[in-house]
Amino acid sequence: MDRFQPRGVIPACLLPFDDDLRIDEATFRRHLGDLAAVDGISAITVNGHASEVHALSFDEQARVLRIAREALQDRTRLIAGVFTSNWRQAAEIARMADHCGADALLVFPSEIFSLGGQARPEMAVAHFDAIASATDLPMVLFQYPLAGGMGYPLETLVMLCERYPTIAAIKDWCQDPALHERQIRTLHSLPRPVRVLTTHSAWLLPSLVLGCDGILSGAGSVIADLHVALWRAVQGDDLAQARRIHDRIYPTTRAFYREPLVDMHNRMKEALVLLGRLPRARVRAPLVPLSVEEKAQIAELLLAAGLTPETVYHNHTAPLGV
Repeated sequence: MDRFQPRGVIPACLLPFDDDLRIDEATFRRHLGDLAAVDGISAITVNGHASEVHALSFDEQARVLRIAREALQDRTRLIAGVFTSNWRQAAEIARMADHCGADALLVFPSEIFSLGGQARPEMAVAHFDAIASATDLPMVLFQYPLAGGMGYPLETLVMLCERYPTIAAIKDWCQDPALHERQIRTLHSLPRPVRVLTTHSAWLLPSLVLGCDGILSGAGSVIADLHVALWRAVQGDDLAQARRIHDRIYPTTRAFYREPLVDMHNRMKEALVLLGRLPRARVRAPLVPLSVEEKAQIAELLLAAGLTPETVYHNHTAPLGV
């Protein structure tokens, strides 16, 4: 394959567990197959937040990658998360991902940045140096909100993109519309333009209209068809169609992205259980199961979005009846 340039609709897949909280490999393969069959996606991301990477061992992350590469074959590209605060382990994960067939890396910030790392850009350099020294795979830099201390100030973001030519895109979760637009304009204007993939799933339409180059979101594990339909409508400058599709997406936003956000991917698993796409919604500690009341709310909001077991992923050429 030629070198991957991240763009378009990229679901971040969920990771099913069995009743003993082991990886449910058979169900995971079916989940990957469901996503890969959606017409219009450009890649699938594993070992991200949606995959509960925080609760996976190194060996489990490698196993997830091997299963994904085997299941996907050449049907679509594969992006692997690099989630660790340990620079040696970051390099080890990057090498492993390259060896296991990843086409690109999604690089999470080191959690130690939250203690004031924004004032020390050389810390970010050290983190990316370790990864870039281990592989030349394209990198997607994960941009967090500045308020939490783990986001990169714009000056640091630009410096990293200029310093590391393998940074092909950012996954933008700055949660600030004005900064989001500035980052898009700034990164697009660099001598070597860097793409911006939005993960602002709670305000996806305005984010795309600002000029993003794609969507990288855990919600794509449930509504990949709607993401593709919205992406195509915005790319075609069909605002009326984009608004109609966004009206379909809005109830799922309410289902997944209310407080506390720590449960967003837990809710997505429950949604796929309700839609008949997963047999169970087990999560590893410290995540805990949702209440009966919240599951009922998710069911109501899925119906409001027109999502039923008969529609989800069963029509891969049209956007779920839009």
